Amino acid sequence: VQLQASGGGLVQPGGSLRLSCAASGRIPSTYALGWFRQAPGKEREFVAAISSSGRSTVYADPIKGRFTISRGNAKNTVNLQMNSLKPEDTAVYYCAASPGGLGARATMYERWGQGTLVTVSS
Repeated sequence: VQLQASGGGLVQPGGSLRLSCAASGRIPSTYALGWFRQAPGKEREFVAAISSSGRSTVYADPIKGRFTISRGNAKNTVNLQMNSLKPEDTAVYYCAASPGGLGARATMYERWGQGTLVTVSS
C-alpha cells in the first residue's frame, strides 16, 4: 500500500495550489500522515504532518502561515493547501504515513509513493 500525491503543477509566485494524497489500499487509522518535499540537488525535507485524529498538526518553519495540512473526507487522504507560493517552494512533494505519530523525521514514515512536482516560476 502506497500513498500517491497529486495536484502539482506550474504556478506563479504568490499563487496557490492544493495537493492531495490518497492511499492505494488500507492504512491503519492510527497512522499520522505527512508531507515532505525534495528540491533539485537537495535532500528531502519535512513540510507538514497531521495526527490520526486530525486535531494536531506540525509545520516546518519555512512554510508556516502559508501552507495548511488537513485530513480529507475519505479515509487515509490528506491535503496540503499551499498559498503565497515562492520560487523556493519548487520541489517534488511526497506524502507518507507514520505509525509512530507526528514527527518531522523521514525515517518515521513509510508507504512512500511517487510525488507530484510543484514549480513556482514566473
